[in-house]
Amino acid sequence: MTSRAQPIRAIAVAAVLALVASACGGDDSSDATETTPAPSATTTTTAAVATTTTTVAPTTTTTVSTTLAGPTTTTLPGEPFDIGPSPGDVLSVVAVAFDDVLNLRAGPGTDFEVLKKMPPRYDRVIANGRAQALPNSIWYEVTALGVTGWASSTYLAELGSTDDITSQIVDKLGEIPTAETMADLGRIVAESYPAVERPLRVRMSGEPSVGDLGEVIYDVVGFADDSVRGLRLHVFGQPTESGDGFSLKSVEATALCARGVDGAGVCI
Repeated sequence: MTSRAQPIRAIAVAAVLALVASACGGDDSSDATETTPAPSATTTTTAAVATTTTTVAPTTTTTVSTTLAGPTTTTLPGEPFDIGPSPGDVLSVVAVAFDDVLNLRAGPGTDFEVLKKMPPRYDRVIANGRAQALPNSIWYEVTALGVTGWASSTYLAELGSTDDITSQIVDKLGEIPTAETMADLGRIVAESYPAVERPLRVRMSGEPSVGDLGEVIYDVVGFADDSVRGLRLHVFGQPTESGDGFSLKSVEATALCARGVDGAGVCI
């Protein structure tokens, strides 16, 4: 597949929160004494003045002080990484063996607590738009299984279109392959892709099963392509005439995209 350029998406990882505290002050209260003179009574012999003094009890005002907590800043290891999935992109767990899991952690790196364990081929991982680069790995902030956390980008990709590549595999191998088990047949198909520049990671992500047909799923990741990370190979086999193994019937390949998918399911 031919990789196409895609603009680098800058991911804003810092938010500024402004907290404004408003203090409502009541009137000051103080002790007050009010004196009211009584009317004077006058006679021809004696003038008496009656004075009544009324004392008003002081009013006590209680002021309640409320302290607003400021924003909490968490320092993440590594550096923000500008290339990664956009918020809302749907990712899938890739290159994880069928009997293994992908850890969703509280932060970017294996030192953080495991929050959830995502099963292989789990395809409802929602990107939140943040990525963090560590010395030997890149981590995405995602939401999965109702929990938000961080997962290694090594095991995440967007799923592209699915195509029948049976004839291509037969051409690569020069014959219709056969094997004693579906696991062996699937590995023959997966290993038909040569490593270029770096070793490929081959994982049996779907457990072998046998009915009228046998089937198994392999993820092959590590292509030297900045658009297509690899392929998910759904291998179907049929019993051989002797009944002691399986021969290849068909192979369906789903693209594992590194930078996103267009409307036609093509890696961009």
